[in-house]
Amino acid sequence: MGRQRPGRDARDRADSAAPAPEGRADKTCASCGRRIEWRATWARDWASVKYCSDACRARGVREVDRELEASIRSLLDARAASATICPSEAARAVAAARGLPGDEPWRELMEPARRAARRLVAAGEVEITQGGRVVDPSTAKGPIRVRKVR
Repeated sequence: MGRQRPGRDARDRADSAAPAPEGRADKTCASCGRRIEWRATWARDWASVKYCSDACRARGVREVDRELEASIRSLLDARAASATICPSEAARAVAAARGLPGDEPWRELMEPARRAARRLVAAGEVEITQGGRVVDPSTAKGPIRVRKVR
């Protein structure tokens, strides 16, 4: 156990932190689709927060990101209602349509494809699964599958 300062206990430390606003809506990052955790520094302008980090603010949502979203939608529309796709399928389709150079240009689009899938989850259009179970897209690690909302 570490030393505690005299006169301060856990209640004092908890009370000194800025409280989260009552009734605040959960937010997802406009770029990566992950859940935005409330921070005390955003207390005054929580309503205007759109991005979870400076990197996401700089990246934004580009044309290729919209193409990946459209590719995910079209791949799912072409399959049975219960079918799933891998984000790599969308990445391969967009890489082929753009004629990207290299041996496997779709690999560069894998993280953008996962971000596109997370944005579609935030929009309520799809679900991300692992092992057949729906998972939280903000915390999912490893291979994922994407399916229409049931």
